[in-house]
Amino acid sequence: MSDPTADTKPALSNNFLRSIIERDLALAGQPERHFAGTPGDAAHHAAGPLDAARIRTRFPPEPNGYLHIGHAKSICLNFGLARDYAGICHLRFDDTNPEKEEQEYVDAIQEMVAWLGWDWNAGGTSHLFFASNYFDFMYRAAEYLVTAGLAYVDEQTPEEMRFSRGDFGRPGVDSPFRSRSPADNLLRLQEMRDGKHADGAMVLRAKIDMAAPNINLRDPALYRIRRATHHNTGDTWCIYPMYTFAHPIEDALERITHSLCTLEFEDQRPFYDWLLGHLADGGLLAHPLPKQYEFGRLNLTYVVTSKRKLRQLVDEGHVDGWDDPRLPTLVGMRRRGYTPASIRNMVEATGVTKSNAWLDYSVLDGCLRADLEGKAARACAVLDPLKLKLTNWAELFGSDAHIETSSAPAHPQLPELGQREFGLGHEVWIEAGDFMEVPVKGYHRLYPGNKTRLKYGYVIECTGCEKDASGNITAVLASVVPDTKSGTPGADAVKVKSAITWVSVHEAIEAEVRLYDRLFTVEQPDSGDGDFLSFINPQSRRVITAFLEPSLAQVAAGDNFQFERHGYFVADRIDHQTDRPVFNKITGLKDGWSK
Repeated sequence: MSDPTADTKPALSNNFLRSIIERDLALAGQPERHFAGTPGDAAHHAAGPLDAARIRTRFPPEPNGYLHIGHAKSICLNFGLARDYAGICHLRFDDTNPEKEEQEYVDAIQEMVAWLGWDWNAGGTSHLFFASNYFDFMYRAAEYLVTAGLAYVDEQTPEEMRFSRGDFGRPGVDSPFRSRSPADNLLRLQEMRDGKHADGAMVLRAKIDMAAPNINLRDPALYRIRRATHHNTGDTWCIYPMYTFAHPIEDALERITHSLCTLEFEDQRPFYDWLLGHLADGGLLAHPLPKQYEFGRLNLTYVVTSKRKLRQLVDEGHVDGWDDPRLPTLVGMRRRGYTPASIRNMVEATGVTKSNAWLDYSVLDGCLRADLEGKAARACAVLDPLKLKLTNWAELFGSDAHIETSSAPAHPQLPELGQREFGLGHEVWIEAGDFMEVPVKGYHRLYPGNKTRLKYGYVIECTGCEKDASGNITAVLASVVPDTKSGTPGADAVKVKSAITWVSVHEAIEAEVRLYDRLFTVEQPDSGDGDFLSFINPQSRRVITAFLEPSLAQVAAGDNFQFERHGYFVADRIDHQTDRPVFNKITGLKDGWSK
């Protein structure tokens, strides 16, 4: 297995899943586990060698949408545990619902798992699988259950089935079709397969216990009739397995040892074990069988992760597509500028528990800052430009056209990245907030009579400002204090209390900068009965024109930087061009999410 960015990987957290795996690996007397190299039934694996993988896990997304931050936990957990215990993690597409699944999502999911740093290739073999490739075996398993008297075809209407199933306070009642003979049920199932009945006319159900306290054991549906073209199998099938039937079988065919699911599947575990046990008793599946273990979901504040709600945001134009940097989709987070290491480290740092947890967005930003602080090259940028005129420039240097060369390290702790070179001229852009005509108490930047330093340049003394006819400040005026250039012997001769960043007018790069904030104004926008759309933050995206230092003239889309004083930014992956630069703000230098 790959070991993504090992130098940024935090110390392993102790969690109950690690304890389970270590316990399982230490148990003696377990049946030997054979693996034939590809998924298959009991006979297929019996002919193969002992499995070289100590454990097998899987990440099993349904290709009906884009992955989001919640999926990142499952991805990192399954691939990470396989890595840590000399195992293999499969990437398997649970593509048993043809109406919602598309190749677009298959491709996007593979791209995002790889972007996070994980690899489903091991020992020179790909472990990329599709549940739809197991449809033949699933149907064979269904026929076995029918002939063994463990399943039957139910011809009740959906409403009748719903009523007869009962609820938490009322036991279910047997379907009038439940006592039909195995031979009759097998004939009906074959008719379903052969397309002789209408969609929804009948379903195949397991025969378990209609009075079971766990409603999931009240004869759950196994197959339904659904005429729909499948992205992988086309029109081969007009019946499709239910997820709860297909998923355990997929695990067993792939020889998964630890099937890790989120908590909503806990009540399904008894059926998982019931199904696999009976199919193994019939000789269809090999021992030892997979075991399911549940863990708590990762929920992030100020976002929604429901696929339905994410689709609504996209389809109704509230955001600009699935990769909008405000969305918690992994493609959106990548475009925003979050790094794979920051997401992996967040997942590891937050651990694994048996309860669902809410994580404040600031934790993710903290992981990003920790990752980029030691990597991201520095640059100066002016986001709220105000012109500063150095009124004695020609007097000092003989001409307003004179340019003083200045330099700064690309990264203060990484000398191997070299120096940034830029020029200082008689007019520069500064932040509008770096001047106050009438300063408030404690303000140490530019105001009439005060001195400050142009970072990497000279000390200057503010002499006033220019205004337009309406009284708006159009330029700040200052004079250069001679012999105070940074890096020269006289640099410290004049003491000042502040230094401000700047970009020379003559070489400034004009850029579009997109400032992102929370997409929603409340921590849990999809909780309760309110309309989550009513909580959309109208200020979640602001677009400004900024001026950048010349070192950013040739950067590539996707490159991250620290804009000094402002935070971390990325050249937009889609819209950034050399002649039309576009940068996204990822996060500030400090926690901007604190209440």
